[in-house]
Amino acid sequence: MITPLRTYLLAASAAAVFALPPQAAPAPGPAELARSIQQQYDKVRDFSASFEHRYRGGVLRKEAVERGTMQVKKPSRMRWTYESPERKVFVADGTRIYSYIPEDRQVIVAPVPAQGEATTPALFLSGHGSLPRDFEASFPAEPDPAPGTYSLKLVPHRREAEYDWLVLVVDRGTYRLRKLITADAQGGQSTFTFTDVRENVGIPDSAFRFTIPRGVDVVTHEQVRR
Repeated sequence: MITPLRTYLLAASAAAVFALPPQAAPAPGPAELARSIQQQYDKVRDFSASFEHRYRGGVLRKEAVERGTMQVKKPSRMRWTYESPERKVFVADGTRIYSYIPEDRQVIVAPVPAQGEATTPALFLSGHGSLPRDFEASFPAEPDPAPGTYSLKLVPHRREAEYDWLVLVVDRGTYRLRKLITADAQGGQSTFTFTDVRENVGIPDSAFRFTIPRGVDVVTHEQVRR
């Protein structure tokens, strides 16, 4: 089972990239492609998309499929709203992360990680990370079978607790992100598929405010870790 904080970290990974510049000839190598992604992301202030999140467990091999919408605004703001099959909300307001599953009647509150403590996806999302600096880029042995795409594998230079590697799947013609795949040490794999991506639309800060509902239990991250 994916915990709310784990979902946030995977979400941070998924939100780290979304649209890329027009293709140049000849086709770029993996390091060049990683630099192009970073350069394009540096130009983006905010973005939104619809997503499908498909998770396959490493031990039981069970698969779960969830769908929803997401919004991101630099620095360190995001909102992921899972709409089916179960409603879940994950909000980072720049200072705190709120994880809310209405069915559990519980809100988990954690601080946004400091720059020196965050995972590399969270650093990249907040505008402090760098794909060329933080990852070793290569082409995966088995690229995504979708025609007209590039697949780029990213292995973090610093060992991460939440994932072992990432794979980005992008259009060859437009370099727009189609998928973000993460894998963990237990063999679990998360695949985020994005549609209707919109960049620099002027998302207001109010979109990332979270009001704790009445009657729910509030649990701090320190309590969860005990």
